[in-house]
Amino acid sequence: MVGNSPGIVRVRKLMEQVANSDANVLILGESGTGKEVVARNIHYFSSRRESPFVALNCGAIPSELLESELFGHEKGAVSGAITARQGRFEMAEGGTLFLEEIGDMSLHMQMKLLRALQERMFERVGGNRAIRADVRIIAATHRNLEDAIQEGRFREDLFYRLNVFPIHMPPLRDRRDDVPLLIDELIRRFQSEKRASLRLTHAAVQILSEYNWPGNVRELSNLVERLAILYPNGVVDVQDLPEKFRTNVGGVIASPKAGDVEELPTHPLSMPRLPREGIDLKEHLSNLEVTLIKQALEESGGVVAHAAERLHLRRTTLVEKLRKYGLQRSTAPQNQASGF
Repeated sequence: MVGNSPGIVRVRKLMEQVANSDANVLILGESGTGKEVVARNIHYFSSRRESPFVALNCGAIPSELLESELFGHEKGAVSGAITARQGRFEMAEGGTLFLEEIGDMSLHMQMKLLRALQERMFERVGGNRAIRADVRIIAATHRNLEDAIQEGRFREDLFYRLNVFPIHMPPLRDRRDDVPLLIDELIRRFQSEKRASLRLTHAAVQILSEYNWPGNVRELSNLVERLAILYPNGVVDVQDLPEKFRTNVGGVIASPKAGDVEELPTHPLSMPRLPREGIDLKEHLSNLEVTLIKQALEESGGVVAHAAERLHLRRTTLVEKLRKYGLQRSTAPQNQASGF
């Protein structure tokens, strides 16, 4: 849930409001927007967090097998069933059942699911024993269910049973200001997993912020992982991006390479964009200064004198800035503390 755009702020607020209730939640949005991330966060911050979170992609399982996946089966009830088997409802007992791509479920299974939700009871395939279900349902789909109802492909009564608390995930193209934050978070994750890291120049990040992202956050994640493989521990500039991202970039100038990477691009299309809601310039400049200081320290192995050279500052000036921002302990390695 990385980002500060109005759409993501609204989603966070809705998650906070619904987490501790037992209301069914319906998460809507395009593929790749992070609907499962929302579901997992709701479960994590709910009173059910100590119980299982179980996910099932309804669109990835043939309709003839979906009933067994949901409700389980008794021995011999289906082909190859040499033993009885629990379904996802039983696995999620006391916790949360996340039904992904609920819009792809057949009408026959929609009816069976509706009955289980209404009665809070179900039976395994081939069984006759009613099993009580204490499960919170979170469903998600990229389809327009109201259109599907009009076309006879989705049950209206099931829609209203699921749509108690709807949450709409905005597409990435509607939250472009979050792209730099998402890139930083993805790179940090690669670093924490001890995979190859990388850096992107300001111009490259700006180009990616202007892209339309039909695959949303999933597409961005795949790109960052691909770049980390292609340029391990390197610097990625505009010309290093796949061609489709460089289409229609006009006269955007790639940032300098090698020792001049820190130089900011001067072409107007590569400059930071002013958010629609405005900006606290003083705070923004302070954050930028902290980011560059941290970067200089990291690249200098925590040696303040070397970092000061990279920033074209006197060492005493940098020391004062470190004290000002409280970076003495959190930025430099312990064995370099004496360099302050």
